[in-house]
Amino acid sequence: MPLEWLARILTLAWLTGPIFDKELRVSSRRRRNYVLRFVYVALFTCLMMLVWTESVAHSAPSVFQASRMAEAGQAILVVVVWFQFLAAQAVAAVILSTAISDEIYSRTLGTLMTTPIGSLQIVLGKLLSKLLQLLLLLAITLPMLSIVRVFGGIPWDYLACSLCVTLTTVVFVGSLSLFFSIFTRRAYAVIIATILTVSFLFALLPFISFMLLHRVISEGRLLNLFSYVNPYVVTIEAMDTLRRAGTMRLVAWPVHCIIALGASAVLLLLATVLVRRAALRQATGQTGLWSHRRIVLSPVGEESAAQPRRVVGPPIFWKERRTPLLGRRKLGMIIGLLLALGLLTLTYVMLGIERVLDDEGVQIGYVVVFFALGLLFTAVLPATCITSEKESQTWSLLLLTTVSNWEIVWGKFLGTLRRCLPAWTPLLAHVGIFTAAGIIHPVGAIQLGILVAWVTIFLSGSGLYFSTRFRHTTTAVIANISLAAGLWAIFPLLLGIALAGAGASELLGVYMDTNPMVHAVVITAATAKSGGLAAYDWIQGGIADVGEATGWILFNFVLYAAAGFVFLAVAGARLRRNPL
Repeated sequence: MPLEWLARILTLAWLTGPIFDKELRVSSRRRRNYVLRFVYVALFTCLMMLVWTESVAHSAPSVFQASRMAEAGQAILVVVVWFQFLAAQAVAAVILSTAISDEIYSRTLGTLMTTPIGSLQIVLGKLLSKLLQLLLLLAITLPMLSIVRVFGGIPWDYLACSLCVTLTTVVFVGSLSLFFSIFTRRAYAVIIATILTVSFLFALLPFISFMLLHRVISEGRLLNLFSYVNPYVVTIEAMDTLRRAGTMRLVAWPVHCIIALGASAVLLLLATVLVRRAALRQATGQTGLWSHRRIVLSPVGEESAAQPRRVVGPPIFWKERRTPLLGRRKLGMIIGLLLALGLLTLTYVMLGIERVLDDEGVQIGYVVVFFALGLLFTAVLPATCITSEKESQTWSLLLLTTVSNWEIVWGKFLGTLRRCLPAWTPLLAHVGIFTAAGIIHPVGAIQLGILVAWVTIFLSGSGLYFSTRFRHTTTAVIANISLAAGLWAIFPLLLGIALAGAGASELLGVYMDTNPMVHAVVITAATAKSGGLAAYDWIQGGIADVGEATGWILFNFVLYAAAGFVFLAVAGARLRRNPL
């Protein structure tokens, strides 16, 4: 008995409970975890190959190659650290996006409260079981880090700093995703909320703080203060120190790790309270998670006071237009939008005081951020329009009506364009305001409008296809995001590795110039000249004139719009396959 009691204390079974064991058993049988490890290793290998070919000159003498080993080791180490730092956060946000919602909406959370399992054990069991999968991914990079250190120039302090900061950041992001999963069953909504919150905490808030305090506190002092709470600042500062000195000086990463773990503990305590509240409501038979309303049936024969709505125009598009853009929680959405608008206005005011709003770099920064925001929502929303009906079991009823396949597809497509429009509003409003102010040339506004149009058409078509192809919303969303990431990030990386020694960099430049983010940067850099026009600096070169650049943009519009309509046609052709 004393040995069993001691083993229970040391293994933390008293804290995680049987939920941890159950989740580990389930995770070991899920094929997606093995696919995730394969993709992680494949991307990691491609990055290593690309960095190695760029760092080491294979045609040079062996003595010169040996002298470059330390620099090559540092370059490889920096790439490995940033890769696992960013990839681990993305994986944590995804795998924990349904940690609690699966139990809530499958009506098993109330049953768990009738057992000796506590809400704290539920939360910690879910969190730690998912983080264990992440630890396995991080362990894959450890042999590479040990081998690279043999090259020299890499202190152990840097390895300890990067590993600890990555782990504590992953715990925080995972806790945040788990916390948001209590409020919605949609994994994509949790992922978006987590990304936006992390961006606000680690990007927008530090930027506002820096603009407010840089005249009072020196830049070095501010960076030192930010390093206590911002993992990105810690990672950048450690990397700069490694490159400049070759040895790792002490930064604030131990204190930062403690603060990050403290913030994660606060989130987990709040999640524990909310999980207990939701479980007790289910156990007592209440239908709403956060309200006391119950389902009340009207007496037989009593007519409803609500009048039927008359359908005007195409029925599917009419239905899509009736869907509220702000969702069910209108008050929370309005408050969030007003807060975001206030913070955004504050950034404009502070940069206006500094008189740098007409600077080319500032305009590129705003356009890139707004474009990335629109790209994220456009990749997510179209993939939910059909799978959401499949999950609510209304899709089969729609297919039994007299509405044709093409009416359904076009109605969904037009409704998707309407839902994506608010995501592009910040970019369009910014470009319109600064075009009217004479900072951005009107040609730039037209070209960015063409860019937004073909990105929306392409991702909406592919999203509708994946929404008909898969049954679950999360799978369709991940597939559409993976398509965009594969076309515009992963495939260029593989192409760069394949063409590294072939001398065909022109082909890589042409393909890179089809990337929408490259379009946004090049267009803004050429047109944000206080109303003037500059040469268009494409990667492939040779398209510097405004007419030639516009022709290239229109060519991409035709190419991607045609691909989007092909996806749309395929979605219409297979609309009635696998309706359940």
